[in-house]
Amino acid sequence: MDKSEWQGAQGQTWASEWRRTDRSFTAVTEKLLQRLRGLAFSQVLDIGCGAGETSLAIARSRPDARVVGVDISPDLVATARQRGESLPNVSFDLADAASYTPPAGFAPQLLVSRHGVMFFDDPPAAFANLARIADSGAHLLFSCFRSPAENPFFTDVARLLPEPPPAPPPGAPGPFAFADRARMAGILEAGGWEGVAIDPFDFPMVVGGGDDPVEDAVRYFGTIGPAAVAARAMSDDSRAAFFDNLRQLARNNRHDGLIALPAAGWIVTARRKD
Repeated sequence: MDKSEWQGAQGQTWASEWRRTDRSFTAVTEKLLQRLRGLAFSQVLDIGCGAGETSLAIARSRPDARVVGVDISPDLVATARQRGESLPNVSFDLADAASYTPPAGFAPQLLVSRHGVMFFDDPPAAFANLARIADSGAHLLFSCFRSPAENPFFTDVARLLPEPPPAPPPGAPGPFAFADRARMAGILEAGGWEGVAIDPFDFPMVVGGGDDPVEDAVRYFGTIGPAAVAARAMSDDSRAAFFDNLRQLARNNRHDGLIALPAAGWIVTARRKD
């Protein structure tokens, strides 16, 4: 998935489905908020803010802090701005964090991202830029996925496709760009960050709920992500068979009225080198 997709149809889809995507990442959002408790900061940059969930949560919990979210998708930024209209301490910029120059007087002491850093075309340059614009001693906190093999959320669905998508090259921009722990640590340290800590975090990816969680899960996978792209290209018969298989997968992963598949990520922390 490249930058142009987020600026076009992919961004439009995620903007229209922000409730589902925020629900699926609930555990990750809570983990990030837990990690930032106790940190001192008055200015926050949310990298790849999407529809704004993390920015809004921080702005609500820290009313004295200034929170700026940046994203390359016009549709996601528009949605985030609409959601944040009642919060005076949060704003959203249409910008690429990899080359972002903040407004005068803004030097974040906290740089945070919920699964928004994996799509950089040039990660070393991007993290170097983030270190450049950060305040002295600033904290970096972000989440990202581990390997595909550790993420049934992706692999169990991909197995149901008539032609599973080819695996991207290691480190290529996309969901698994930072699966390699050592590579990620090297990128951060070369980019001006120190004290890098990379901790595994397993969480349930909630994909279905409501009155009919199975059908809600089918709509989720039929709308968001690579399975949705593949489904749109199928014949009617193949699509119907794929959705039937998705229903069975959803039934097999029903827990307390929700459909949730296992997912595995990293929680990464670091500080700006001074």
